Amino acid sequence: MAERIVVTAIGIISALGTGKDAHLGKLRSSQSGVGRVAYLRSKHADDFVLGEVKMSNDELAKKLGLPTGDNGYTRTTLLLLAAMDDLLQNTDIALLRNEPFAFINANTVGGMSKMEDIYMDVITSGTDENNNKYINTLDCAESTENVASHYGLKPLMATISTACSSSSNSLLLGARMIKQGLVKRAVCGGGDALSRFTLNGFYSLKNVDKNPCKPFDQNRNGLNLGEAAGFCLLESESSAKARGAKIIAVLSGYANTNDAYHPTAPSPTGEGAARTMQQALAMAGLQPTDIGYINAHGTATQNNDLSEGLAIQTLFGKTPPYFSSTKPFTGHTLAAAGIIEAIFSMWAMEEQIVLPNLNFETRMDELEISPVATIPEHVPIQHVLSNSFGFGGSNVSLVFSKA
Repeated sequence: MAERIVVTAIGIISALGTGKDAHLGKLRSSQSGVGRVAYLRSKHADDFVLGEVKMSNDELAKKLGLPTGDNGYTRTTLLLLAAMDDLLQNTDIALLRNEPFAFINANTVGGMSKMEDIYMDVITSGTDENNNKYINTLDCAESTENVASHYGLKPLMATISTACSSSSNSLLLGARMIKQGLVKRAVCGGGDALSRFTLNGFYSLKNVDKNPCKPFDQNRNGLNLGEAAGFCLLESESSAKARGAKIIAVLSGYANTNDAYHPTAPSPTGEGAARTMQQALAMAGLQPTDIGYINAHGTATQNNDLSEGLAIQTLFGKTPPYFSSTKPFTGHTLAAAGIIEAIFSMWAMEEQIVLPNLNFETRMDELEISPVATIPEHVPIQHVLSNSFGFGGSNVSLVFSKA
């Protein structure tokens, strides 16, 4: 029997807070972290609701024991450090220092949140010693190197940027490296910080809702953006058991496919999404009826929700498992979305609860299925499915099972 890949530690920060307890409290009470902007400097700030982490850069730095002010770290790196710090609350860092491991990080816009603040100075006055240190932050891998160096780690490193499926692909790559015997363990995840560049870019696509988003609703009007970071420690089951680690979940199946349909829109029939879910289930050796809960990508955009809804209906029929999008809790956190929602899926299985699809009111005309709008009671969950579908048709589905 092939070696199983298990999750033994989790670290997370989002608009709901930091760590498991803060998140579960908000998820159980259907309390969204999406609201008015406090820290993003934009002339449009009052026009939108966003899933902003409720800490300034200085507050994040202080929490991490770093100098406040101009410390050379972008908000993206600070969020990633906060997530790694949370993971290490439950993991001896010596595990990552005493033998080779992989660190697979993901983000999409690098340090844009800082670069856009100094952009006018750079183009009018040129670079100086202060600005020079931020030029390289536009490279997504810069934050990966920052996290590793901050903790004195020398892992096998990779940085993935496949839009909204980025951190799901990081889990997938980490699992493959372990299965191939390259490493015993891999820290996988990613993060993104809000920026004016991101907000304005999505707004130009006319798919941002200025009010709380409504995934899978007939009257959905676009997404709410958010920021977050998260990591999971993956390892071989034999390695985890040898050190007596608590196993949170088994990563029993995964798949990635590409629609190759359009630069931003998914295939309207949902065939790519359906294929990805089907392949992940096949790898896990499961039937559609084995899944107890689906954490859908569910962006609340016209294209995604129709495509994904049709895919779920095609694969699971007219009576699918409970499914929901948890983006109304956190906003769409871009590269972090995959890891954040994978973590939510594992917690749903661990706690035996189904997470609600906030703000849902009216079933879509094109579908015969609807997301779960309130938390049902006593749902036995043995397996969960987490979807992440990015621009360019970059699809990833992950299956987690109870140990």
